[in-house]
Parts: sequence; structure tokens; C-alpha cells
Amino acid sequence: MSNSADFPQGPVQRIFRHPGRVFTAAVFALAGLIFVTSANTAKGTNIRTDSSLLKLSDLIQQRSGKNAQLDEANASVREDIDTLARRDDGSTQAEDARLKELERAAGTTKLSGRSVAVTLDDAPPNATASPGYPDPQPNDLVIHQQDLQAVVNALWQGGAQGIQVMDQRLISTSAVRCVGNTLILQGRVYSPPYKITAVGDPARLKQALDNSPAISNYLLYVKAYGLGWKVDEHEAVTLPGYSGTVDLHYAEPVK
Repeated sequence: MSNSADFPQGPVQRIFRHPGRVFTAAVFALAGLIFVTSANTAKGTNIRTDSSLLKLSDLIQQRSGKNAQLDEANASVREDIDTLARRDDGSTQAEDARLKELERAAGTTKLSGRSVAVTLDDAPPNATASPGYPDPQPNDLVIHQQDLQAVVNALWQGGAQGIQVMDQRLISTSAVRCVGNTLILQGRVYSPPYKITAVGDPARLKQALDNSPAISNYLLYVKAYGLGWKVDEHEAVTLPGYSGTVDLHYAEPVK
């Protein structure tokens, strides 16, 4: 940087000092703006810690609980609508029977019968490898989306008349998805263990599980690292009807 001796004396010197003062003032003004913005953002909280902020997981759980309440309210309203619609609607017995069959196929009504229930769970916290297997990586010890999908697909292939995952009935548009170590199903969040129940012929359902290559691969991790796997057969189970929305939501281009 040049010193003042390099420049002519007199008023000209102010030209070079004045911008510096303006710049300094601008720096302080910008710093003040940053402090005000930071204070407004923090809203009185310590922005160096997230202990007082709503974590994403908390928000997801909150929305999951809200969705569960909305599902219950929606189911109640739908039941009232169905009751009103059946009152002297002018349909024939054949048409009523056809409607009931469509409702059963769509999964919107209760379904009872013999069933098979499959429970999957993460490995214990202190899990170690069985003799002859390499030490586990973190991903080896948790349930993944493909594991749940493998069970659901096998049960459908085994002739399942209806499937329930946790406490929700699956329909044709249901998507079994995992984020981290949690299951997100139809707007609600679940943690392991995960239970999948299918109504149908137990022998066929269990045979389909045995024939699935994806499940066979999962069972290797059950043996190696202690992932949870349990198959139960029940004589009489009633699956709830699907009570959520059936409207399709999809992305649209911005105009």
C-alpha cells in the first residue's frame, strides 16, 4: 500500500481518505445487518446448538401422528358415506355384489382369514459376526427397504388376498420406503421391528417366502449378524380396510 508521501498535498488527499471512511462505515453497517439477521433467525436461541430447535426427526414424528389422526377421521367419514350410499341407491343385488368384490380387491374393506405374519428387526446393539463371517459394517445390521419389499413381493406371489404392514393395509398405490432406519408408509413413520401380515393360504405363503432369492440373501445376514426374522401362522386374523386417500399426487411442470 502507498503512503501519503506518494501523493500531492492539499485537498487531493481527502479524495483517498474519504473512500476509506465510507468503506469502514459500510463494513460496520454490514456487520450490524448480519447481527440483526442472526438475532431474528435465532429468535433468542443459541444458534451454535440445535438443542432448542425442532429436529427433522421430531417434525417427521409430529407429521406422522397428525396423519394418523387424519386417517382415522377419514375412515369415519368414509364409513358414514358408504352407509348413506347404500340406503335405497337403486342398485340391483348383482351390482351390490360387484361393488363389494371391487372394494375387497381394492383393499378398502376388512379382510379376515388364515394368515402368515413375518417380523423383521435390526441386529442387537452389541451384534458381532458369527464364526467364519467378516466383521459387520453398519449397513449390515439394519433392515433396508429392499428387505421389506422382498417380503411383500413374495407374499403377493404366494397368493395373498391382502397384506398389512405394521397397522396399515396395502393397496395398489402403496409404496414401502425406508429413510435411514425408519419406515415411511403412506405418510406415517415406523421404527423396527417391522411386522408384515398376509391373509391367504399359509402353506403357499410360506413356500413363496422360501422361494424368494432376495429373502434367501437376507437370511444370510440373519445367520451372520443376528438380524431379526420370525414367521408365524395364525388361524384367524382380520386386516383393516385401507382408510387413507386414494387420490394420486404427482409433480407438474412449473409454468
